[in-house]
Amino acid sequence: MNEPLFWLGLSLCLVATSLTAVLIALIPVVQELSRAARSAEKLFDTLNREFPDTLEAIRVTNIEITELSEEMKGGVKSASGAVQKVDRTLINAKKQVESAQTKSKSFWIGLKTGFQTWKNYDKS
Repeated sequence: MNEPLFWLGLSLCLVATSLTAVLIALIPVVQELSRAARSAEKLFDTLNREFPDTLEAIRVTNIEITELSEEMKGGVKSASGAVQKVDRTLINAKKQVESAQTKSKSFWIGLKTGFQTWKNYDKS
């Protein structure tokens, strides 16, 4: 048991056996990695073909959305102006109705007073 050559040989044999087992276990891993690399390559090819068109479509969509947004802002401003005009018109109409009511009341009061004065004038 004190033979160093025996232990050296046994150690080399165990190392060689371990390396062989590791290499045998690595074969399926390497095969799967190569399949994954092929799939990734296909994906990258597809992305290289499709990605520029997709980016262009997104850019065009962004431009269209911006244009629609500007049109909507203009429409909202126009509608706001129309609402303000209608509001002013309603305020003016309300003032005119109040003025007409006041004039109407004044007319009836004046007519009533005139009638009473005429009645009182006839009695005297």
